[in-house]
Amino acid sequence: MAEQTSDQTTPLLRRNWWRSRLSALPFTGSLRLKTSLLSELGGSVGDLGTYIPIVLALTLVSNLDLSTTLIFTAFYNIITGAIFGIPMPVQPMKSIAAVAVSEIPHLTVPQIAAAGICTAGTLLFLGVTGLMSFFYRFIPLPVVRGVQLSQGLAFAFSAIKYIRYNQDFTSTKASATSPRSWLGLDGVILALTCVSFLILVTGSGEVVEDDEDEDEDRNVRRRLRTLSAIPAALIVFLLGLILCFVRDPSIIHDIKFGPSKIHILKITWEDWKTGFLRGAIPQIPLSVLNSVIAVCKLSADLFPEKEVSATRVSVSVGLMNLVGSWFGAMPCCHGAGGLAGQYRFGGRSGASVAFLGLGKLVLGLVFGSSFVRILNQFPIGILGVLLLFAGIELAMASRDMNSKEESFVMLVCAAVSLTGSSAALGFGCGIVLFLLLKLRELDCFDSCFGRSNDETSLNP
Repeated sequence: MAEQTSDQTTPLLRRNWWRSRLSALPFTGSLRLKTSLLSELGGSVGDLGTYIPIVLALTLVSNLDLSTTLIFTAFYNIITGAIFGIPMPVQPMKSIAAVAVSEIPHLTVPQIAAAGICTAGTLLFLGVTGLMSFFYRFIPLPVVRGVQLSQGLAFAFSAIKYIRYNQDFTSTKASATSPRSWLGLDGVILALTCVSFLILVTGSGEVVEDDEDEDEDRNVRRRLRTLSAIPAALIVFLLGLILCFVRDPSIIHDIKFGPSKIHILKITWEDWKTGFLRGAIPQIPLSVLNSVIAVCKLSADLFPEKEVSATRVSVSVGLMNLVGSWFGAMPCCHGAGGLAGQYRFGGRSGASVAFLGLGKLVLGLVFGSSFVRILNQFPIGILGVLLLFAGIELAMASRDMNSKEESFVMLVCAAVSLTGSSAALGFGCGIVLFLLLKLRELDCFDSCFGRSNDETSLNP
C-alpha cells in the first residue's frame, strides 16, 4: 500500500520539481503571460505598420538582405522581451532608412551598416557613462510629451495616406495624385472595414476592470472583456497575409526555401565617412529622444510596476547594432510608437515580442529573402490601419498635461517637430521655451522688474 502511494505521488512531485526549476530560470518571469495568450499574440503584431514598409523599402532600393534582417531582429525581439519584461519593440532606425531610400545616390548596405554602428556606439557610450540617465532625469516632461505627440500624429498622418493613396515605398513621396480605389483587395472599403472591426473589438484601448455594480453594468463589462480577449490585430494581419496570395498567386512559384548565407560586411573608410555624415548624424538625436527618453517615459506610464531605466535601453540599442550591423542586418532601435502599438492591441509582457521574434525567425529561416515577394503584395491599406492605431495610442500619452503652461510647451514642441520634420528641432525649441517660462518665476527676475516698476512710480 505504501509502495502504491509512493508511485502515485512521484509524478506530481516530479512535475512540481520541474515547475520550480523552470520558474527559477533567469528571465522566466519576464516571459510569463500577464493576459491571455491570444491577447499577447495580438499585441505582437502591433508595430508591424512601421516595420514592414521600411524593411520592404530598404530591401527593394538598397538591396538589404531580408533573411538576415528577419533572423537578427528575431533574436533582438526575444532577448529584449526576456530582459525588459514588457513588449519592448524593435523598430528600424527611421532617419537612416529615409536617407538610404530617398537621397541620391542611395546608401549602400555597408554605408547603412556604418551609420547603424556609429549611432549604436554613441548610444552605448551615453548609456555606459550614465549620461543618458542624466538626460532622462532632467529633461522636462512637457518636452518629452511634445516629442511623443508629434511622433504619434506623424504616424497617424502617414497611416491616413496609406489608406487613401497608393504608395511606392521605393520613394518617400506619397502618390497623392493617385487615390486608392474604393473596391478591390487593397481598397479603401477593405481598410475601413478593418478599422471598424478593430474599434468594435478593442474600443479606445481602455482596460476593462471588475467592479461590484449593478447586474446590467456587470454584463456590459463581461461583454467588453470577451471582446478585448479577441486578438483583433493578429486577425487583421493574417487577413493581409492571405490576401497577398489572393492578389498574386504566382508568388508561390517565386518562394525559395532556406535562409541566405550570412557573412561579415567589408566596410571601407569611404563607407564609414558617408554613413556617419549622411546617416548617423540625423539619426543620433532621434534615437536619443524617441528610442530611449520617450520609450522610458511611455513605459513608466503604461507599466508603472516595471522600471525600465534609460541606461538599459540605451545599452540595449547599442549592443543590438554593434552585433547585427556587421552582418548586414537593418539598423534597429526601440521606439515609443512600437511600444504604444503593441500595448494598444494587447501586449502586456515580454512574451508578446518573443512571439513576434519566433515568427520572424521561422520566416527568415524557412523563406529567406524570397519572403520579400510576399511582403510586396501585402495590402498597404491594412498596414495603414495598424499604424493609425499605434500612432493615436502614442499621441494619447500626452493627455496628462494638466496645466496651461505644460500644454503650451508640449504643443509648441509638437508643432515645431511636425513642421520641421525634426524631433531634435522641436526638442530644442521646447527646452528653450520651458527655460524661458521658468525664468519668469525666478526671484532675481521678479526683483529686477519690481525695482524698475518702483523707480517708474517714483519718477513719473
